[in-house]
Order: sequence, then C-alpha cells, then structure tokens
Amino acid sequence: MKLIAVIISVMVLFMNGVVTQAETKVWNFDNDKADTIAKDFTSEVGEWKVIVDDTAPSKPHVLAQLAKNSGSTFNLALVNSTDRKDVDLSVQMKPIAGDEDQGGGLVWRVKDANNYYVVRYNPLESNYRVYKVVNGERTQLQSADIKHRKGWYILRVTMVDNHIECYYGGKKYLEVKDSALPEVGKIGLWTKADARTYFDNLMLNSE
Repeated sequence: MKLIAVIISVMVLFMNGVVTQAETKVWNFDNDKADTIAKDFTSEVGEWKVIVDDTAPSKPHVLAQLAKNSGSTFNLALVNSTDRKDVDLSVQMKPIAGDEDQGGGLVWRVKDANNYYVVRYNPLESNYRVYKVVNGERTQLQSADIKHRKGWYILRVTMVDNHIECYYGGKKYLEVKDSALPEVGKIGLWTKADARTYFDNLMLNSE
C-alpha cells in the first residue's frame, strides 16, 4: 500500500507540472495555462508568460520573458515559497531576440527586486557572468568568455555558505566567494532590458 501511495503522489506532481523527488523540485510549465504567468511564480518586472514552443525540451510549454524594456531594467520572475540559503539551481534556456541585450539566467537569495545574486549568459557579448545586486547596484563578481551557439543550453549554479560555482553546458566556468547576501531568499529567472528568452525545466535541489 505504501508503494501505491508513493506512485500516486508522483503522478499527481507530474500532472501539476511540478515534479518533486526528495528535496528536488522541477518546474516544466507543461500543465500551466498558456498566456498567463506560471503557477507558483510571481512576475516582479517584465512580461512573463507561459507559451507553446515546439522546440521545448519538455513539451509543449515554456516560460517566456516577452517585454521589450530598455537600459538597466532587470526583468525578474520569482518562485513563491522557495526561501533557501544554500542552493543547487539549474534551468534550460533559449535566447530569442533583443537589440540591447539577449539571454538571461538564474537568481537566488532574492530578498527583493534590488537585492539578489544572478548568473547570466549573454549571446551578444558571448560571456557568462555572475553578479551580486545590493540596494539596486549590480557588481560583477566573475566573468568567462563562451562562444554563442544557437538553441537550448543549460545553466547551473550552486551556492553553499559564501561559495558560488557556475556551470554552462555541464562545465564549470566560474567560482567565487562572496558574503554580501548571507540570508535566505527566493529563487527565480532573470533577463535584462529587451532580452526575450524562453526557459524550461527549472530545477531546485536543496538540503
């Protein structure tokens, strides 16, 4: 009976578009309603909507940032009830368009729209960078040059205490220590200015 109960629980989670195993959560957006923000998400800045994409790693839906903002506008979508300090966070991402900026990435230890860590890949600049944002001021912590390729790719970040490691396509490119934001905070997704970007299979592992 216990085995049957476990199987039923897993089936329900898949039907809801959120897969949970032990302390792992995956948001694939496939059972979210199109043209709305995904369940469990809050759009802080930008225009975040679930849309259909035939190229999605997990079909049929992705979460898209569609706003054409400008300058130092940071488009931000946060996952509700995900207050964490130490994280192992990943997402599949596909840049779509943008004249000022392209690409995007992951945020964690988010206190509010002006205080968080972010790692992002920018195809226009062909670089992968990790930043801290404190009181609205963004400071680069480390950068690596990575040649842009079309299609989907995986970004991943781990942070334990003050130790940050950032991966692109399964390879570690960035490693740095920072203690500016020591408290728990939410996780989420990020783009800048007019970067229109698709996201799929957001995964959170935590202790």
